[in-house]
This record gives sequence, C-alpha cells and structure tokens, in this order.
Amino acid sequence: MAVIEARGLRKSYGKSVALEGVDLCVEEGRILGLIGPNGAGKSTALNAILGLTQYEGELKVLGRDPWKQRDELMREVCFIADVAVLPRWMRVSQAIDYVAGVHPRFNRAKADAFLGKTNIKRLSRVRELSKGMVTQLHLALVMAIDARLLVLDEPTLGLDILYRKQFYDTLLNDYFDGQRTIIVTTHQVEEVQHILTDLAFIDRSRIVLDCSMEEFENRYFELLVAPEHLEAARAFRPIQERQVFGRSLMLFDHLDRKHLTSLGEVRTPSIADLFVAVIGAQAQGRAS
Repeated sequence: MAVIEARGLRKSYGKSVALEGVDLCVEEGRILGLIGPNGAGKSTALNAILGLTQYEGELKVLGRDPWKQRDELMREVCFIADVAVLPRWMRVSQAIDYVAGVHPRFNRAKADAFLGKTNIKRLSRVRELSKGMVTQLHLALVMAIDARLLVLDEPTLGLDILYRKQFYDTLLNDYFDGQRTIIVTTHQVEEVQHILTDLAFIDRSRIVLDCSMEEFENRYFELLVAPEHLEAARAFRPIQERQVFGRSLMLFDHLDRKHLTSLGEVRTPSIADLFVAVIGAQAQGRAS
C-alpha cells in the first residue's frame, strides 16, 4: 500500500518555483531519506505532505488529500521539525499532560518508558533542558503516538554526535516496527544510511534520483584505482572521478562489478559521495 503518492506535484511562490513536476511513491513500512541541498524543495515537499501548503498536481497521503483533509490526516501523522516547538515555560510533566489531552492515540505509558531511558526530570522546564534533551523529549512524545507516518525534517540539527546516534538508535529500535513509514531529511546523510530502505535526491525543485537502498547497493560502485589501470578504468566512463591521497577514486553507475575487480579496490559508495556526484553532474549539465 502506498502511504504517499505524488504525481506532477508543483509549488511556486510568485516567479520562484519550489517544486516542479515531482513524482514520488512511498510504500508502507519504508524509511525514505529525502536528500537535497538548501533551497532544493525538501521543506516545501514536506509541507505539502503535511497539509501546510497548497500545491498543484496530485497528492495523496494515507489515501487523503492533505490540504482538504488535514484534520483527519493529522490523527495518523507525526512531525518533528529542525526547531523545537515546545513552549519554553512548560514543564516536562505538563508537556505529557497536554499531548495526552489533545491526541486520542497518545500512550502515556510509552512516553514514560522512553523518558525513563534519559536524564530528563519531569519537573524541569523546557528552557532548562539542553537542545539534545529537548529533542529527546520531543521524540518521546511523538513515539508515544500510534501514528502511521512520521516526518522528520532535520531532526538532529545542532546536536552533538552522541545525541544524534541516540536519536536514530531509539527511532529504529523503539519506534519503527516494519509497518510505520518514516520520511527523514538531513544533511548528515552518513548517519542515516544504515536505517534507510529508500533514497531520493531532490535538486532545484525536481527529483533527480529515486531508488531503494537495495538498488543503490547493486547499481553504484566506487573504485579506488590502481595507478597502472587508470586508463582502463576511465574507459568504463565513471560518473565522477576525484583524487584521494594521490590516487583516483571513481564512481560508476549501472556497471557490472566484475569489470572493476581487477582494476583496484571496489566498494559501495556512501550516500554523501553519490549525492555529490549526482548533483555535481546535474550542475555540469546545466552549465554545458
């Protein structure tokens, strides 16, 4: 079942186009990484999915029109933004009471269990918590809601590496159950590669890559070329070549791995390296 279906999704602000002809399908039980540079259209796409902005084209989220049926949709969707939205004067216990009072699918026992794994005190005010603790509190509140779709927009922005790792470990081990669906946007792509099932790159308002992580691992290869095989490797037309410690590192798309094994060290590229190659190729194509 498709949780999100977008066809020809378009959004403009005056003469500025934020989304142009976006097609996207996210199935139930998947974790999609939506990756793109600043201003590429990520936040606009998420706002359309969450019913926060009008759009052109077709968009269904959990079978509903997010703009016209937002109130109904929000009973099954949760959202964590890159900035804390909890009132700074509120105590932790009050935040739990508030969510319990407004959301019919909130499970107080689950929230208490999640917070029990942290150093957050119930009588502390939000303003007294570190940014990492505020994120932990927000995550605990969200994970205690029985939602079918979780949208994360730069959820660990500004957090240190310990809190970032704890965030994704908690998300994967305590929340994701193989039936819920998660969309995450982040610039720290190396930290989410191990949790994603699907990957999409967005650049200049368009989706430029859309694949499963299984396809990613079978389709793209990185080759650290032995110096004596440099020209032979280039004959296979890499989509990117760069220098690493004086040796050439090449990235290949849709090439049989067996063609590369005799030319050097072959490995799966990181999402970050593929992103740089794909977005760089897009920019080069526009320039030419």
